[in-house]
Amino acid sequence: MDFQINNLDNNTLLNLYKALLKPRLIEEKMLILLRQGKISKWFSGIGQEAIAVGVTLALDKDEYILPMHRNLGVFTSRNIPLYRLFGQWQGKASGFTKGRDRSFHFGTQDYKIVGMISHLGPQLGVADGIALASKLNSQNHVVAVFTGEGGTSEGDFHEALNVASVWQLPVLFCVENNGYGLSTPTNEQYNCQHIADKGAGYGMESHIIDGNNVLEVYNRVRDIAENVRHNPRPILVEFKTFRMRGHEEASGTKYVPQELMDSWALNDPVVNYEAFLKGQGILSESDVTSIKETILNEINEHLDIAFAEEDIVPNKTNELDDVYKKFVYQEVNGSYETKEVRFIDAISEGLKQSMERHPNLVIMGQDIAEYGGAFKITEGFLEQFGKERVRNTPICESAIIETAMGLSIAGIKSVVEMQFADFVTSGFNPVVNYLAKSHYRWSQNADVVLRMPCGGGVAAGPFHSQTNEAWFTKTPGLKVVYPAFPYDAKGLLNTAMNDPNPVLFFEHKGLYRSIRQDVPTDYYTLPFGKASIIREGSNITIISYGAAVHWALETLDRNPTIKADVIDLRTLQPMDTEAIYASVKKTGKAIILHEDSLFGGIASDISALIMENCFQYLDAPVIRVGSLETPIPFAPQLETQYLPKNRFEIALNELFKY
Repeated sequence: MDFQINNLDNNTLLNLYKALLKPRLIEEKMLILLRQGKISKWFSGIGQEAIAVGVTLALDKDEYILPMHRNLGVFTSRNIPLYRLFGQWQGKASGFTKGRDRSFHFGTQDYKIVGMISHLGPQLGVADGIALASKLNSQNHVVAVFTGEGGTSEGDFHEALNVASVWQLPVLFCVENNGYGLSTPTNEQYNCQHIADKGAGYGMESHIIDGNNVLEVYNRVRDIAENVRHNPRPILVEFKTFRMRGHEEASGTKYVPQELMDSWALNDPVVNYEAFLKGQGILSESDVTSIKETILNEINEHLDIAFAEEDIVPNKTNELDDVYKKFVYQEVNGSYETKEVRFIDAISEGLKQSMERHPNLVIMGQDIAEYGGAFKITEGFLEQFGKERVRNTPICESAIIETAMGLSIAGIKSVVEMQFADFVTSGFNPVVNYLAKSHYRWSQNADVVLRMPCGGGVAAGPFHSQTNEAWFTKTPGLKVVYPAFPYDAKGLLNTAMNDPNPVLFFEHKGLYRSIRQDVPTDYYTLPFGKASIIREGSNITIISYGAAVHWALETLDRNPTIKADVIDLRTLQPMDTEAIYASVKKTGKAIILHEDSLFGGIASDISALIMENCFQYLDAPVIRVGSLETPIPFAPQLETQYLPKNRFEIALNELFKY
């Protein structure tokens, strides 16, 4: 192994050795504890330590690193107290996730580390967001993000590199090529000689580094990072290495040819670097003994602390309170000056006034800048706020949602426009697994609003007309807003952008230019979780939201003998159950109308809540009305049949007569 000192002093060389040895000794201890049943699982990085250690020490301490589950050296090189790592692995309160997640699935702002989720790919896009924040704030920072050779097969890898290249973001994409994705060798993972070869396809500089040579890793990454700080751009770095143990300990290594294991064992990064330092007269055997003794004493001392710590006592209140970051709603009343505007204009006004109110707010989406968005909601925004804050994106929903998460980690708010709500499926994973769960897992909020143009009645077919809100009301950690009127749309959108939690803001396309209302001309807010009682009556409670509210009102106008409470929910998560219960207790009958297909829709949960909390007040079964159990069709006559508008009138009259 060719070690090049490159003018490094002896102190630096020794510190690299200590940093390299520490995760190795911790791992050896963890393997013992695993066999003793004192920890439940372990992903070994033995043989790969030089990458994590070299990269971490090559960066400044205030630069973010996004490691994987084999990068213990990142955490130890940032000097995280070991008892906290041990507490994390044992599910203790001293860890970073309060027992809610294990191993390295956590982050810590104190040490500028953002841990992975098991889906691997999303953290690449998150790194883009953190790097974008660095550019917006003129910080000249580098962001390093790790993935394995298997992870490069995921779409997130392509999307993240593409976005980073298009926007020239200062990201070091560090690929640890250890030969196997679990048991699948690289020749079954990709069909090119080197992963670094893929950089050319993105117009991106790339490098191949010996991942077992800590001096090569440290020197080359240090030089690359310094250059990127002055000339921001993404770099793809492939580290050639090998995993000497199983994907995790239970999987073993039987699938690896023994001769391959033997050849890589000769390239052990710790053994070889130690021998090099001894040969240079920088390290003696007594030094090795002393250094190991010091590290082992630290390990044992901190293990004692972690083992002595009491197990977490379950507390339901704590669990529920940590799903969302605390948000204290501040009411802002609009002026008496109003003007009649369309639903779409109210959205645009709210967005613009929030951009003025929050100088750290960034809007991202396809065609939103010069073109003004598919529905022209952001028309003129580019001229007022500039291209840094109004950003056209490539067609890559997943990476842009991940980028929004990264911006939030770096303290920047964002709004992401899904051109159509249907397209969120291409970014579903980061929404439900990253944005929704981050605060619960490690107290990092996702200050992100996803705007979701949705709904039928416009003959746009199965891929541009869905109302998919139920997918997200099911996911703890997300807030879901679905207004029916311009006044509500503007006020609730402003609140969404004040709320530090992830909000999915549904905007029914059929209402954009068909509904008008007097709306305050200046900035105002409306609270989440507060329904609007649009009409009052004693016969029936009608519960709805979005365009379906207008269908309900039209139906009542045609049936003047039916006197109903009409509840516009406005927000689905949180939901105003108090308003629902109070009305049902008064009327004794309830019907729930939504545009979504019936089975699994939110009406099912509302019906169950009414049955559980108001059963003794009911004079009839709770009725649900929704769309057909088919995808939404294109032809107008088929779409009319699909939507529940006409069926609602029949069901309402039957309930009235019950």
